[in-house]
Amino acid sequence: MAQLRGRGIVVELPPGFEGRILQRAPVGGGIPQPVVHLATFALPPGTADFGGGATPLMGPDDVFVVLFEFGAESVGRELFRARGLPRSVRPSELSPFRLRRGIDGQAGGQWFFTEAGRPFTLYVVVGSFAARARLAARVGELLAGVRVETRAA
Repeated sequence: MAQLRGRGIVVELPPGFEGRILQRAPVGGGIPQPVVHLATFALPPGTADFGGGATPLMGPDDVFVVLFEFGAESVGRELFRARGLPRSVRPSELSPFRLRRGIDGQAGGQWFFTEAGRPFTLYVVVGSFAARARLAARVGELLAGVRVETRAA
C-alpha cells in the first residue's frame, strides 16, 4: 500500500487510488492550510480545491475525495461541531444534488467535522449515482487509512 504524508495528514492509499497533499496559498494573510485530493483516476495538474478540472474526467467507476482544512478560527464553530473524520459514507448520503458542480450521472456528499483539534470538510464525488453503494464502500476503504495528527503549536 502506498502512503501519502504531509502537513500532519497521513493517508494509506488502497490499491487503485492515487493522491496528493497540497498547501493552499494563505487567504487574508492567514496560515496556509492543506488540501488533500484522492482519486481512482489520474489527477490532472491544477485541480481546484473541490475538484474543478478533475471531476469532469471521472468514469462511472471512479471516486474523488477531498479533505480540506479550514483555519484555526473555525475550531469550535457550530458547522464543525461533529467530532472525528467520517470513516464511512452511506449510499443514501450521496446525491446528485450535493455536488458543487452537477455532472450527469455523478453523486456526492459533504461533511464538516473537527479531527485532532483541526477543522475540515470531507467532500466526496462518485462517478455513478446508480453504483453509489459499491462506490461508497470504496470511499470507506480509503477513509479507514486516513489519519490527522494534532498540529504542533
